Amino acid sequence: MIDAPVSLPSGQPALRLVPMPKDENMFGDIFGGWIMAHVDIAGAVVAMRRARGRVATIAVNSFRFQQPVSSGDVVSFYAHILSVGKTSLTVSVEVFAERRPQNPITVKVTEATLTYVAIDDMGNKRDVSPENA
Repeated sequence: MIDAPVSLPSGQPALRLVPMPKDENMFGDIFGGWIMAHVDIAGAVVAMRRARGRVATIAVNSFRFQQPVSSGDVVSFYAHILSVGKTSLTVSVEVFAERRPQNPITVKVTEATLTYVAIDDMGNKRDVSPENA
C-alpha cells in the first residue's frame, strides 16, 4: 500500500499510543485486534464523557482497515459523537499513524463506527444525560 499523507485532525485525540513488537502479528504488522481494542477504548472515552457515566459497547457498526500499522508508529485515535439517543450513543473513531521520525509522514490507517449504551452500576440501561445538564 502507498502511504497517502494527511494531517492530523484538529483537537486532542481520545487516545495516543506507540505499539511495540509484542503487538505484531506473524507478518510483522500490528495485530488488528490490538487496533480494534484501542478503537473501542477511544470510542468509550468520549461516550462516557457525554453519557456522564458507565457505557457498554453494544455494536461495531463498521470497521475499515486502510493501511497496516507498524511497531514504533505513533498511533492517534480521534473520536467524536455522531448521534445520541435515549440510552445510546454512536461514535466515529478515526485512527492515524505518524511514521518514520527521520522523514515524518502521517497516514489514516483505520476508521470505525461503534454504538455504546449508557448503563447504571447494576449494568441496566439508563437514559443519557442531557448535554447541558
